[in-house]
Amino acid sequence: MTTTHTAPAAEYHDYTQAQRWIILLAVMLGTLMTVVDGSIVNVAIPSMMGNLGATLSQISWVSTGYIIANVIMLPLTGWFSARFGRKYFLASSMILFTVASLLCGLASSLPALIIFRIMQGAGGAALLSTSQATMMEIFPPQQLGMVQAIYGIGVMVGPTVGPTLGGWLTDNYNWPWIFLINLPIGIVATILTIMFVHDSKHQRRSNVRIDFIGIALLAIGLGCLQMFLEKGNDEGWLTSNYICILIAFAISALLAFVIWELRTPNPAVNLRILKNRGFAAGTVYATVLGVGLYGGIFILPVFLQQLRSYTAMQTGLIMLPGAIATTIAMPIVGKLIGKFPARNMVAIGALAFVVSMFMLRNLTMDTGPEQMFWPLVLRGASMGFLFVPLTLATLLGLKGREIGEGTGLYNLARQLGGSAGIALLTTFLDHRTAFHRAALIERISMYNPLATQRLAMLQQFFHAKGATLATAGQQALATINGIIQGQATVLAFEDAFLFIGGIFVIAMPLLLLFKRSSGDEVNAK
Repeated sequence: MTTTHTAPAAEYHDYTQAQRWIILLAVMLGTLMTVVDGSIVNVAIPSMMGNLGATLSQISWVSTGYIIANVIMLPLTGWFSARFGRKYFLASSMILFTVASLLCGLASSLPALIIFRIMQGAGGAALLSTSQATMMEIFPPQQLGMVQAIYGIGVMVGPTVGPTLGGWLTDNYNWPWIFLINLPIGIVATILTIMFVHDSKHQRRSNVRIDFIGIALLAIGLGCLQMFLEKGNDEGWLTSNYICILIAFAISALLAFVIWELRTPNPAVNLRILKNRGFAAGTVYATVLGVGLYGGIFILPVFLQQLRSYTAMQTGLIMLPGAIATTIAMPIVGKLIGKFPARNMVAIGALAFVVSMFMLRNLTMDTGPEQMFWPLVLRGASMGFLFVPLTLATLLGLKGREIGEGTGLYNLARQLGGSAGIALLTTFLDHRTAFHRAALIERISMYNPLATQRLAMLQQFFHAKGATLATAGQQALATINGIIQGQATVLAFEDAFLFIGGIFVIAMPLLLLFKRSSGDEVNAK
């Protein structure tokens, strides 16, 4: 990337080495909280439903509200940081997130819990993007690779650890503890932020008019888009008037937002930075990364828990080697980032990820943890090669205030990629299951000797257990139907892993849009 970026040099001289690492600890704690809380709730939903007397569709707003608030706030974090100062905006966001966590743990009704989760999501946005922008500015260029690697551990491992931690807390204590566990972490992170973080020299513009129109259009557009992605599959997508209205509002509001932001002199979101070719390519590729990260984490637990009947804790332990592989790979990549071109390392990570998806495509009903170990380890390691180089290649071309604005858009792309990936995969699994079921049923007929033989054996088995011939026949048919449904679902999951790998293959040409850079691009900045 460009070697003329000088913004960090004006910042990192204001901090001692010890102060920088203390700040890194603070923002890592904040990031880990918000990333884990995005997934930790899912395993506690049955307990919440019973305790709060809510239906599944009602309780789903506990997750949806959090994600919508987070998505809306992400692109605005650069503007808020510029207007109110990085230090107080980041500290205020940590306080909001921590207080909201306390209120979530104490909530006694569903509406209150949803409101407090929305507060959590709004506070968590700065813990992702403003934290990342802060590190880009306060660390010397030669340390950015390792710093982003350490920070990336929280971003990449959090979604994997969240369900396991949530399951353990829910089983051993109660669901409020999935929120209350944030309190000591949030307090420590807030205190460290207030004590050591300074306001950015590039982010003071308190006299600028507030872009109310831009903020309103963004909130409507992203809110409706996220609702469309969250509820589309349940409502039948475009067969539902409700979903059609949502997507119409989303498209209209976002188009109006883009037009408005490009024309107003003081936009809430600086879309002009997308003129930077590397940043634009990296932001698009971040969407693909979101599909791989969140989509992969979504479908594998579903396979393990629904088809293999594993508990949340067992599922977490199976996925743990992948998280450990990511944790190990991140620092290694951080060391290598100054020696090899970033786009080459992203390409290696993408290829390794595709291979892991092809390996997971061989799942069957008999696949055990030992068969999933190496594919998950390879997938985890590939995430390390994807996150750090992609982040640096995307953001290093930005200068001064653009860094805060760019990190918001970059993280928004990854989050929307995850939401879109989960929505696409949910629909994809439904359609492929129906397709494979129809194909398998065609082979089950009176003209298929293997099918009639299996049916007769099952009927004799149930009859020997005491059922009448008529009842035994019905039980045999039900058993065959269950086998067909299970096999069709397994085949659909195999297709889903192939689908995720295919997305990464299609996105590979985007890497050519990054400027070819020397191996020591970070050090030479």
